[in-house]
Amino acid sequence: MAIGKRLKKAREGIDREKLYPLAEAIKMVRERAKSKFDETIEVAINLGVDPRHADQMVRGVVTLPNGTGRTLRVGVFARGAKADEAKAAGADVVGAEDLVEKVQNGTIDFDRCIATPDMMPLVGRLGKVLGPRGLMPNPKIGTVTMDVTGAVKGAKGGSVEFRVEKAGILQAGVGKASFTEEKLVENIKALADAVSKAKPAGSKGTYIQRVAVSSTMGPGVKVEPGTILG
Repeated sequence: MAIGKRLKKAREGIDREKLYPLAEAIKMVRERAKSKFDETIEVAINLGVDPRHADQMVRGVVTLPNGTGRTLRVGVFARGAKADEAKAAGADVVGAEDLVEKVQNGTIDFDRCIATPDMMPLVGRLGKVLGPRGLMPNPKIGTVTMDVTGAVKGAKGGSVEFRVEKAGILQAGVGKASFTEEKLVENIKALADAVSKAKPAGSKGTYIQRVAVSSTMGPGVKVEPGTILG
């Protein structure tokens, strides 16, 4: 009952049918993020794609200008000089066969996974473990790379992976409720720009169809799609 009352109160003043300009929507969401912890601000974007078709998949990575407010643990599969480079760049876990064995035994103490190309035959064995968690390294999003330093620093500095789900919805955390409205607006526009650039050739009609923002424990606020671009 307490949760119901809290949500009911949080929804007061929100017209659930209205599309708000992005800045106004962010202001409303932040005002209602009243939990004892620093809630994550999330954006959900409905895209005019059918991800069941390979030519309509949307995925990528973007570095948010103001970071995510979250400290990621980064794991790197690399050997020799590249392993040393990863450690120097701030990776939390670095290894080769030893790290593969550790993951196979159920220990995954990282939130982002990076691998050098030569390690992929080994890392490929972990597909059933890392894949469902969205952790499998992929060259399309810059997590299979020889630029280990850039990938680690990007992950530590606020890069966000995005991928459209089955229903054509893309969701991402874009900061914390403690961020200023201006910083959250900048982050969402950076994400929207990256998603827009990732528009697949197979997408027809309106690409960005619906947008909503919310906090971890708060109600969603619908956003006028045109205000998230540019």
